Amino acid sequence: MYNIGDIVRTKKPHPCGSKEWEVTRIGVDYKLKCLKCGKTVTLPREKALKAITKKVQEQ
Repeated sequence: MYNIGDIVRTKKPHPCGSKEWEVTRIGVDYKLKCLKCGKTVTLPREKALKAITKKVQEQ
């Protein structure tokens, strides 16, 4: 699955335009950090797994 530090791509872009995120927390919630603007988003596990399309780079 996904590990902390992995770079992932999402279906929808962040308002800044980036689709690439770094996974910073895994558990009941996933915490993702936008690689373009640095903002963080916390999503429930189920919603995060639906939003992520693929792993771009492994840590």
